[in-house]
Amino acid sequence: MMGQGADVRVGKSVPARRKAAGKEAASDNAGATGIGAAGNGANNGTAGNGANGHGTRLVIVESPNKARTIAGYLGKGYVVESSIGHIRDMPDKAAEIPQKYRGEAWARLGVDVDRDFQALYVVPSEKKQQVSKLKALLKDADELYLATDEDREGEAIAWHLLEELKPKVPYRRMVFHEITPEAIARAVANPTQLNTGKVDAYQARRVLDRLYGYEVSPVLWKKVMPRLSAGRVQSVATRLIVDRERERIAFRPASYWDLEAEFATREHGKGKLPGNPTSFTATLLSVDGRRLAQGRDFTPQGELRQSAKPGEQPVLHLDGERAAALAQRLQSASFSVASLETKPYRRSPYEPFRTTTLQQEASRKLGFSSKYNLHAHRLDHAVADGDRRGPPAGP
Repeated sequence: MMGQGADVRVGKSVPARRKAAGKEAASDNAGATGIGAAGNGANNGTAGNGANGHGTRLVIVESPNKARTIAGYLGKGYVVESSIGHIRDMPDKAAEIPQKYRGEAWARLGVDVDRDFQALYVVPSEKKQQVSKLKALLKDADELYLATDEDREGEAIAWHLLEELKPKVPYRRMVFHEITPEAIARAVANPTQLNTGKVDAYQARRVLDRLYGYEVSPVLWKKVMPRLSAGRVQSVATRLIVDRERERIAFRPASYWDLEAEFATREHGKGKLPGNPTSFTATLLSVDGRRLAQGRDFTPQGELRQSAKPGEQPVLHLDGERAAALAQRLQSASFSVASLETKPYRRSPYEPFRTTTLQQEASRKLGFSSKYNLHAHRLDHAVADGDRRGPPAGP
């Protein structure tokens, strides 16, 4: 790392966005000491006091690709490096738990539910090298710009960077919505503050993931498929599926019978007239004031439900033998209509066919293929225009 007094030098892997910057990069390339972005060897250059008098500014973005592009836009006085996503998370294995927390019962989950759900964050082993690199760059910087995405995860990454790097220099939040020279210039000129609301939202969701999904995932690996991940949503959905499966296993079928009779009117045998039926069907609802049992009166275990209303008689459960005996007794009984209740209803016509609905109906009712139906649809327009050609034979 070069000391103070050196300018930002953009290496060959950083695309120069202006002719002047390209010439400067070419002339300085021989003496520049590169800072490689992890994983791709990109050279973001070394930095010292810039020509504008503002010193060195360290800009941290999420991905190496963004770092390469933005470095070409910013030019002198800036060092652009990536965090390569999140740099901290809750511990995934026992080896990652700090020594002072290893005796705590909650350390494996990483959430202390007895202290306001305080989360334990650690730097994973695969991110320690990148974090060390960012700390080294920050030592030579006069300002820190956190240029992660503006969404909840990006805000969380910026917060984690602050918590881990602990900058002693001024830091600012840099937000942009497109990677263009103009947008980057506006973001540098108009820095913002960290959105703590988004950080709190991230932590709440992450804690829920740990509490309600972390222990469900291994079960899914064994029972469903390896490496499935269960979080705050998947674990609840899994619970719904398990509850429904338990209900299905515990279900016991139950049978019940009812009676349906066909009655003849006084006009029976005189010829059927429009609006004046000569017969109708009716279903038996109750016997001696006791309502006949129906499907809704049984529990999933096949047991008859008890009456919910006080003073109401229990329902009458007819089996096949009792229903047949009751039907035999009612053969010679006389019946009369005690009351007639009519209820008006309204039915609207179907909407006119569109191309999609026409194809759906033709396929469902007539078995037409989409191709044949398209020819039929064209025939309708052709006939309207005087063309008499028909569709091809066969569906």
